[in-house]
Order: sequence, then structure tokens, then C-alpha cells
Amino acid sequence: MDSAGIFDVVVVGGGPAGATAAHDLARQGRTVALLDKAGRIKPCGGAIPPRAIRDFDIPNHLIVARINAARMISPTDKEVDMPVENGFVGMVDRDVFDEFLRGRAAEAGAERLTGSFEAVERDADGVTVVTWTPKGAPDGTTPLRLRTRCVIGADGARSQVGKQTVPGAEKIPCVFAYHEIVEAPKGEVAKYDGQRCDVVYNGRFSPDFYSWIFPHGDKVSIGTGSAHKGFSLRGSVAELRAATGFDKVKTIRREGAPIPLKPLKKWDNGRDVVLAGDAAGVVAPASGEGIYYAMLCGRLAAESAAEFVATGDPRALATARKRFMKAHGRVFWILGIMQYFWYSSDKRREKFVKICQDKDVQRLTWESYMNKELVRRDPLAHVRIFFKDLAHLFGFARA
Repeated sequence: MDSAGIFDVVVVGGGPAGATAAHDLARQGRTVALLDKAGRIKPCGGAIPPRAIRDFDIPNHLIVARINAARMISPTDKEVDMPVENGFVGMVDRDVFDEFLRGRAAEAGAERLTGSFEAVERDADGVTVVTWTPKGAPDGTTPLRLRTRCVIGADGARSQVGKQTVPGAEKIPCVFAYHEIVEAPKGEVAKYDGQRCDVVYNGRFSPDFYSWIFPHGDKVSIGTGSAHKGFSLRGSVAELRAATGFDKVKTIRREGAPIPLKPLKKWDNGRDVVLAGDAAGVVAPASGEGIYYAMLCGRLAAESAAEFVATGDPRALATARKRFMKAHGRVFWILGIMQYFWYSSDKRREKFVKICQDKDVQRLTWESYMNKELVRRDPLAHVRIFFKDLAHLFGFARA
């Protein structure tokens, strides 16, 4: 902080978005405080594309598995394998991965603080204040104060920073996700492949989303998600484990959390706060992918915060969302339509998995995923897929 005791930026939340924002700002020479609860691990399949590894300098030792295929499993247990060509999908363990990102931010110069966010306030001189309570402090402890020029709220889907400062942030739609980390099987599970992600589209295990079995080296993430209140996620995962043989392996830990599936319409308060990551709603619909998008969002929030600190113009804070949506808004829109339509019934899920047999679909899906760009160089493939989709949609294709 400067001689007046003011940080340039206080980042609330130390997941991939917040840690990336703090790291980028600290590397630029900005004074940054990174406030994180610590100890919490988000339920997550842990997949990151090659572009994330490149863009954010992810070291090889964090990649606990390299996935070379995905298996899509329909409600009637039909299996469609989608091999990854010209690359791989990296898998990370969120407890180790997130801590690495926080540590890297601290090494770059960010001041790490462990505790709970309380409120965004303003001093009499107009300076923004973040109040917080250190981890382990006795009940009734007077919150500590961080004076700052800007706040980045990266504190998750139920962001307290967002609820307090950004209109509409409290209305973010979510799917609730739950997974169990288990030991990787040693022969107990016949169909398990440590280099393949299994994605289960079955209303029995999720009425409106999907379930997964994702390898993590010597561990496996088995999980599901749903927005249906009253649907038993724990019961679903237990049933999935029993159906696949994973009930025979040891459970290491269990985690659950809300996952947003729609970017907020506004990420900033027009004054001194900008949101990032899950707090901004940047988890891809249909796929539920969030790590790459969170890190990118954190980077864009950091750039907008740095511009605001340098110029004093709060309009700079809105550029984070504008830039993100320009690059990825169309993809999120398409995925949102896919989720709304194809996940709405088992009959449609069955057809969706059948579509995944198509080689054009497989190639364009992986190219778009790996590089985080819509593939435009093969327009005829898109036309073919469009008409095949229509055939499935109207029942002209055989199931």
C-alpha cells in the first residue's frame, strides 16, 4: 500500500479468477491485497484446455492427467467415444492448483490475507474500505479495514461483494454441483480409463444437467449437477458409483457448491468494484467449464482495475465484461441454447449423444474447446452439422 495506507486493489476471493487478477496486478507493480478464506475446495471436474496452459503459464507438474478422449453415455447406456486429436485435455486438482495460483500471486508481490470478507464501505474522505475478519478470530472480533482504490469481487457464485455493490448480482441463476474425490481404481472398475473423461447424460443421475467421471491421476472426480430443488445430488452420485463399480473404492473427500451458468448483465458498480469468475457468472452453459473462463475474466478484471486506478475514470471497469463477451458471448449463447433444449428430457439426451458420433461434430467441438474460438475455416462442416441437427430435432434420423 502507499504512504497513505491505501492499496491500489483489494481482491476478494483466491480461486482461479481472484488469484490470476492479483498476480497480474502485482506483476505490473500495483499494490494488491488478496483476501481468501483458505481451506475451501470447489467441486470441479478439473479440466483445462491447452490454451489455458499456454496463456497462464501452467507448469506441467500441476497436470495430474492428460485426457485423450471423452466418452458420452446416453440414458440407454449407448456409448460414443470422442477422441481428442492433435492435443489433450489437462486435468488439475483444485486444492493444489488454486493454492499454486495464490502462492504465485504472493511471489509476484500481492499481500495474502486469510479471513472472511465482511463489507465494502467508504471512509469520510471518500476512500473505499474493505472490512474483513481474520481466520480463527474469536466471535465478536472487530473487523479489520483495508483502504483501497478498487475492489475485485472474485468470491464465488453467491458473491457477497456482488450482492452488496452490483445491482442484479443476487439473482444469478445457478446449478448446484456435488462431487466425490475417490481413489483411482486398481482393477475394480472394468470400464475405467485413466486417460478418458466419461460424461453421463441420464435423467436418473441428473434431471437437467449431466454427471461425470473424470480421472485425476491417482484420484477420480465423480459428480453431478442440477438446478432442481429437492433432487438428491449425494444420492445420485452414490447411485452412479454403484452402477459403475466405483462404490468399491475409497472416498477421499466430498464437496458441493453452486455453479453459475449465465454471465451477469453487469459486472461493475460504476464506481469502484468489478466482479470476476463465478461472481460474474462466467461458467459455460451445457459444459459447465469454468477454470479457463475464470482465469481470463480475472485477467480482464485486473486490466480494467489497473486502467481505473491510473485514470480515475470508473467507466474503465465496464471494459472487463465488454471484452469478455466480445470474445466468448456467442459461444455462451450457443451453449445456453444447447443446454435448454438437449438436456430437457432423456429422449433428447439420447439424440444428443447420437449426434456426438458425427466426425464433423467431434472435430469442431474439440478444436473450439482446445483453442477457445469458434471454428470458422470449415463452413461446409457447420452446414452439414446444422442439417444433421435438424434431422435429429424433428425425428428424421434413427435413434
